[in-house]
Amino acid sequence: MIEWVHPGVILIVGAFIIPFLKGRWRKAYLLIPPVLAFIDLILMYMGVFGDIPASRWQLPFLGYELVFGRVDKLSLLFGLAFSLASVPVVLYGLNIKSSSELMSEFIYAGSSIGAVFAGDLITLYIFWEIMAITALLVILHGGTDRALGAGYRYILWHVAGGVILLAGIVMYIAGTGSIAFNAIGWSSPDLLLPSLLIFVGFIINAGAPPLHAWLPDSYPESTYAGSVYLSIFTTKTAVYVLARGFAGFGPLMWIGAFMTIYPIFYAVLENDLRKVLSYSIINQVGFMLCGIGIGTALAINGAVSHAFVHILYKGLLFMSIGSVLYRTGTTKITELGGLYKSMPITCICCVVGAASISAFPLFSGFTTKSMTIDAALAGNFALIFVLLQLAGAGVFEHAGIKVPFMTFFSEDRGIRVRDPPINMQIAMGTIAFLCILLGVYPHPLYQILPYSIDYVPYTTPHVVGQLQLLLFASFAFYVLMLSGIYPPERRTISLDTDWPLRMIGAKFMWFVKGPLMALGANLDQGLKRIASFFKGYGGELEERMLVGVSVLIALIFLAVYLLVELIYRWAIS
Repeated sequence: MIEWVHPGVILIVGAFIIPFLKGRWRKAYLLIPPVLAFIDLILMYMGVFGDIPASRWQLPFLGYELVFGRVDKLSLLFGLAFSLASVPVVLYGLNIKSSSELMSEFIYAGSSIGAVFAGDLITLYIFWEIMAITALLVILHGGTDRALGAGYRYILWHVAGGVILLAGIVMYIAGTGSIAFNAIGWSSPDLLLPSLLIFVGFIINAGAPPLHAWLPDSYPESTYAGSVYLSIFTTKTAVYVLARGFAGFGPLMWIGAFMTIYPIFYAVLENDLRKVLSYSIINQVGFMLCGIGIGTALAINGAVSHAFVHILYKGLLFMSIGSVLYRTGTTKITELGGLYKSMPITCICCVVGAASISAFPLFSGFTTKSMTIDAALAGNFALIFVLLQLAGAGVFEHAGIKVPFMTFFSEDRGIRVRDPPINMQIAMGTIAFLCILLGVYPHPLYQILPYSIDYVPYTTPHVVGQLQLLLFASFAFYVLMLSGIYPPERRTISLDTDWPLRMIGAKFMWFVKGPLMALGANLDQGLKRIASFFKGYGGELEERMLVGVSVLIALIFLAVYLLVELIYRWAIS
């Protein structure tokens, strides 16, 4: 039997070779680690490494067994999605000149795959924190003051989440005596608090409101390629761990439903296209969390399959807008328009991504999103069903219409730039092909889902119902635009749930720089005056003073001792 090589390790180790290569040699090499990782996953699925489930790469640690390679259908699906997406994403970023940025992106992708295959909570936490650090580096490579500020805020959120997660893990291990990462138990009252802490640690990475502001704040500040990486890994790793640990957890269903609705309003108002897409990530992850919360086989299949296709079409949308940024230097709607004339390939790929996220028939979103909606209907969750339908119309309005229309078909600003370099076009074209393939023929995806499935998306009620929903959303958008009710595109600053934290942070820094520094300065001056008082005495007088102080201290200690002794004798008498 061939020994399994960890696909995440392939990317992480491969990252450290990048600085030693230059020019064409480096470009040729960059594709090797992600291709090898993907081949590794394919061979694993084909059973070359043995039957699944299996646990490999075990390491003893403090009396426990760390499992770096737990392979089952759930981890395999997310591993395949991450490794499959890594190949065109690396191809897309071949023109990146910074070795440190490329290393950060490779390790970020590799640690995400490592988290997916982690069989215990300690190993998961290690990869979880590596993800946070390398994601920070990806953001900082945006190279602007805004990127620096967003990076600081990003790491503050994720350090807080990491501390909460670690506290929950330590308490959970103490309560159960096991480090295995399976379904998180709520059966014992002793496990309630650690389970809740672990849940909060996971949900922060999922970007669930009100703990979501780090996502639209930081993702748009990275480079044209960095944003693509960020859109793929962090939130979907959170979806995986929630599916692993909290499937069927009822509150998660309502959290997910709220997530699908909340960001729509911000996406409508936002002027930055990458921020629109960032809010759209929250909307789409909401569908996934809702399915995980429902917890039935159909709902779980719908959640994880939607995560799989979301990785592809969201990456495609960020690639399309990243290409616009690469050529024009901006992603502001108020500065763009009419680009279909000079960037036709990018325009087509963006439209494919928009159709996929909107769940148009014959595109990938249609074959997966309907599973979660049907699961809500089958479970008699009428309100959840209605909210998901409204959210489906909302995502079509902001990601399906607004992004491609405002970028490529709105008022011509006279910008004439070409499509991006050929490697970026091939990367976008590859993912666009996969979006159409999984929309027309979803059987290969259905085959690798955690539960056996006999689901047929292309039924008359599904197709007609979805087309009616999309036509209604299109008509509403058209009427609102003509009537002037639809918010006009302008430069805006949207106050999201991070503004109270920013206010508190500003007040805290004022306190540190003002009153606290003043208090410290006064104390310092007081101590200096006391020190100068004693220092003023010299020679014999100084020695006498020191002797006197020593005798005084001894007398004080003696008095305290006698007092305590008297109190003790009085108490026992």
